[in-house]
Amino acid sequence: MEAMLSKEILAGLEAARRENLRRASRLRLEVEGQSYPVLRKWKSGFAVAAENAPHLRGLVDLFDGDDHLFQCLIVASQEEEGEMQFEFKRATAVATAAALDFERAFDAPVALIAAD
Repeated sequence: MEAMLSKEILAGLEAARRENLRRASRLRLEVEGQSYPVLRKWKSGFAVAAENAPHLRGLVDLFDGDDHLFQCLIVASQEEEGEMQFEFKRATAVATAAALDFERAFDAPVALIAAD
């Protein structure tokens, strides 16, 4: 038996689903001082609520709470079921330390204690 639901009920269910995704995700996107919650993320992209995000393009930062995860180059892919989907052209992980310009030995000392 197939139940027929009105358009208003279907729209309300879809809005509740998107709100649940937004609350469950700690991911957010920052671009030009604006922050957008990320509904879901996959290997090659992510989705943001269509009513919140314009057709973003270019360099953005992806955060998990306060942790800066990636600096990404993105392009808007498609809008589907109230979500604006974006694809990564490049997603570079943010380093927590400066890059070394030499090879560090495995058994190198951590610190130097000078003798007086």
